[in-house]
Amino acid sequence: MTKHNGQRVLRVGVLLSGEGTSLENLFEYIEARGLPARVVVVISSKREAGGLARARRRAVPTLTAARRELDVDTMNDRIHKALGEHGVELVALLGFLSPFQVRGRYEGRVINVHPSLIPAFSGPGMYGRHVHEAVLERGAKVTGVTVHFVDDEYDTGPILLQRALPVEAEDTAETLAARVQALERELLPEAIRLIAEGRVKISNGHTQIKPE
Repeated sequence: MTKHNGQRVLRVGVLLSGEGTSLENLFEYIEARGLPARVVVVISSKREAGGLARARRRAVPTLTAARRELDVDTMNDRIHKALGEHGVELVALLGFLSPFQVRGRYEGRVINVHPSLIPAFSGPGMYGRHVHEAVLERGAKVTGVTVHFVDDEYDTGPILLQRALPVEAEDTAETLAARVQALERELLPEAIRLIAEGRVKISNGHTQIKPE
């Protein structure tokens, strides 16, 4: 970790594929709320991703490893090279819609935000609007957000944080998504803070959070 004003600062690499609203939220927590982290590189799997512009406005280095142009292994080669060059300590998948290969090097150092309470409504094909539509179709009464560590399968890594919210009778996929996203914006910085403070331990596929 680097230090700023005597405080240890976690070097974060962000992988995304879209507009980068979660990235913007992370920047705001760092700048205005004292989150002990620094985004040192932003990598996108799509050349047109709005998150790249958000990073450039803050002079954060960016890279595109376009999934449409590369096979999965080559894409990951480029990503891993950039992560290494920038000394990334934690990888945050913020709406990254391509497979990220942990490759052992980043085991226990990659987090993902999923818009449901894993293991419910998770796995291949369960992302974004698809999750909220599935929740409503099933008639679930509760949904929520999960921040979990990433392994080599979909949504199966150790769960770090979860928070629930009720599904309202009048909810649509859009209204439910809005409430879930608001919760995501709270939970992600909380997870990064816990990791930056060295309070998270993974043991036998489960996480333990040390008290302050």
